[in-house]
Amino acid sequence: MIAGLRSLTAPAVLAWAMQLRPELQASPVAFMTRPQTAYAFTALAAIELATDKLPFTPSRLTAVPLAARIMMGALCGGTVCSLVGYSLVAGAITGGVGGWVGALAGYHARRYLTTTTQLADIVVAITEDVIAIGGAALISSSF
Repeated sequence: MIAGLRSLTAPAVLAWAMQLRPELQASPVAFMTRPQTAYAFTALAAIELATDKLPFTPSRLTAVPLAARIMMGALCGGTVCSLVGYSLVAGAITGGVGGWVGALAGYHARRYLTTTTQLADIVVAITEDVIAIGGAALISSSF
């Protein structure tokens, strides 16, 4: 669901957590253990965190941003399931659904908070960033 909030934060934090994990070396997600992957996802996540605050950024529920959230959720779910010995496919499906649910929940929560409580969008957006980063770190720290 973290990928639904910020599509690239989840794989960035997970890629750092997967460094030196020999359990993944022979899996299709072995690239998640490489430092280059962690650096690339981190750079992309930083760009996403900045561009999310811009007024012309499209809704996360439009086709491309929503697809990215579903795909990154699938990548994270597949990686975690591969790590603990479960099916990569089942993890990817579950993670993709989680990315979709997280996108819907994040959108509606942000919309509710900015319209009903009159909180500034930037305050809600930064709070969402903190939740995404903190949630990803908390989840990843259990591996």
